[in-house]
Amino acid sequence: MAGKRKNYIAEIKAKVALEAIRGEMTVAELVAKHGVHQTVINTWKRQAIEGR
Repeated sequence: MAGKRKNYIAEIKAKVALEAIRGEMTVAELVAKHGVHQTVINTWKRQAIEGR
């Protein structure tokens, strides 16, 4: 049985996406820092760039 999906508030998504866009840390470092999967971080980054 699968676990419950995590829901993140917009402020967390924006913060992580901006850190990813700035490129000061690698995605792997952001994963360790925030505990969010790399695919999620890349999705948030893409959405931020596209303006969604």
